[in-house]
Amino acid sequence: MGWLIITEKDNTARRISSILFKDVKKSRKNGINIYYSKEASAYVVGLRGHIIQLDFPEEYNNWSKIPLESLLKAEIKKNITEKKIVDVLRELAKKVDRVTIATDFDREGELIGVEALEIIKEVNPKIKFDRARYSAITPADIKKAFSNLKEVDFNLAKSAETRQKIDLIWGAVLTRLISVSSGRMGKEFLSVGRVQSPTLRLIVERENEIKNFKPQKYWEIFADFIKDEELFTCKLDRRFDSKESALNAYNNIRDRAIVKKFEKRKRNERPPIPFNTTEFLREASRFMSPNKAMNVAESLYMSGYISYPRTDNTVYPPTINLKGIVKRFLNSDFEKEAKLVLSQERLRATRGKVESQDHPPIYPTAVARKDKLSKDEWIIYELVVRRFLATLSPDAIWIVKKGELDAGEVFSFSAKQILDKGWREVYHYHKPEEYYVPDLVVGEEIEVVDKRIEEKATKPPGRYSTGNLIAIMEKLGLGTKSTRHEIINKLYSRKYVFGNPLKPTEIAFAVISALKDSAEEITTPEMTSKLEKDMDKIAEGSMSDREVISESVQFLERILANLDRKALSQKLREGVRKDKMIGKCPICSKELIIRKSRENSRRFVGCTGFPECNFTLPLPQKGTIYITSKKCDKHGINKIKIRTKKGYWDLGCVYCNYLEWQNSKKK
Repeated sequence: MGWLIITEKDNTARRISSILFKDVKKSRKNGINIYYSKEASAYVVGLRGHIIQLDFPEEYNNWSKIPLESLLKAEIKKNITEKKIVDVLRELAKKVDRVTIATDFDREGELIGVEALEIIKEVNPKIKFDRARYSAITPADIKKAFSNLKEVDFNLAKSAETRQKIDLIWGAVLTRLISVSSGRMGKEFLSVGRVQSPTLRLIVERENEIKNFKPQKYWEIFADFIKDEELFTCKLDRRFDSKESALNAYNNIRDRAIVKKFEKRKRNERPPIPFNTTEFLREASRFMSPNKAMNVAESLYMSGYISYPRTDNTVYPPTINLKGIVKRFLNSDFEKEAKLVLSQERLRATRGKVESQDHPPIYPTAVARKDKLSKDEWIIYELVVRRFLATLSPDAIWIVKKGELDAGEVFSFSAKQILDKGWREVYHYHKPEEYYVPDLVVGEEIEVVDKRIEEKATKPPGRYSTGNLIAIMEKLGLGTKSTRHEIINKLYSRKYVFGNPLKPTEIAFAVISALKDSAEEITTPEMTSKLEKDMDKIAEGSMSDREVISESVQFLERILANLDRKALSQKLREGVRKDKMIGKCPICSKELIIRKSRENSRRFVGCTGFPECNFTLPLPQKGTIYITSKKCDKHGINKIKIRTKKGYWDLGCVYCNYLEWQNSKKK
């Protein structure tokens, strides 16, 4: 008999087969690649992620007619989504007596492997099976994994399946609830989820803080000092609530100051910690969306360039030959950086607070050439390489100076200059902030050459960037390292947010406001955070999946029983209407809204006074439309942004654009 190896994707199957066997031949069955070694009697097949999908029976598909409560009692079905792959697995199951699951080693990967295993066992119930666990698709890692095979972790797979079931139930019940209540169904349905809703609430509440923020004026005093022809500025170490009190202090300032305190010392700045998924996505969001960054990282992982990008670990295990990896980069684009690392007497890697046993932090597993990678792949690869080298680099060394100057009023300063860049030479994504003050001597007098009062105002909190939001989600227990970027991407795709930092749309305000009034528990992190902990207990074998699912069902039953659906519907429908409004009609002063024609579904701006008023304006037909809060000075119409695959572009005022187009036709 033979041996069947199952990987998560085809390109992983191709790489693993080429590493394990010398005589690999590729054949195709039903359009699916099969890699075969005659010498080992081994077949290697790649899946396409999940080949099984959980769903409700077909009779529950009518959103308007099926009572929501019935979804909570429906039996969830397993549907085959990749029939061609399943047919290949069933055929190969008859030819082998052993199967090795070699999918990604995490919760989701374990479930994907178990799904395939269950299909094989239907055909060959007595088949033997085991598990290959690896963190990088390199010859050393793959050979080590296959020489040290483990047992399949059915509890881990069960925890992933439980999450799928709970997310399906939550998503179906709540999404149908607000979509039907708002009248937004079909392609423009409104989605709600156990992680999505608390995350959206964070964004909406931050926007409300910004909107309701009332700036407070305050005054600060600055003075310019000079010593040995070196000019520097210091700030008075207190701020003032009134201009009068600031003027009183200003008038106290003399022409000369006495140095009351001065200290100068070196300060070592440790390099950054190794990349786990959260830290990686925070840094990668400087260049692209977290969702795109993760997709690129997964591509690099499957090509053997970096280790597995889904990890909580921030401590390199002792089994990794850190020095050996650095040496590989001596003949690469990172030669200078590698030499800096190796110039030290002994390598010391930084350590984060989280140390786990499943996967190491993200690190480069092979040297890549820039011309062999796409632009995005190189950006992410370079980020991973530089971070890895930085964690092994020397400290950055700063000269820090602190002191006080008494010129009738006390000015303080804290200045710093970089003496040795150390790791900052390698990881150049954070520009060091330097400020110079000359060396001073306690008791000496120096001249005050200028002084001034500056009026300022307190600023509202900033919007969340995608990187910051991922870190906050982790802190609150919202989602997992593998799903947070997907949740944020879903908020964009459902038109709840736009831009980066993220700004909520009118419909986002309406959904969160309505849910807070009717079912606030859905929008708080406590329930979903508890569920994540319960998933861990299922994985550990200390809690059953039925218990966790039952708890979720009971929670949703309470929500539906106490819901004022009429009030919910009114609030959501008002939000949907506001989300389409862009201003007043220049002809009749009624509302202008974004509409679609019945004939060809082309979108345009139309007047709510139709048919009495037939004023319309054209709109681009491609891209996602976002109505901004900025208004046209001339027409009072909200300006529009369009999101395409290439990014955002400002359309501006649609009326201005229309008039400009009309004028160009006359020329």
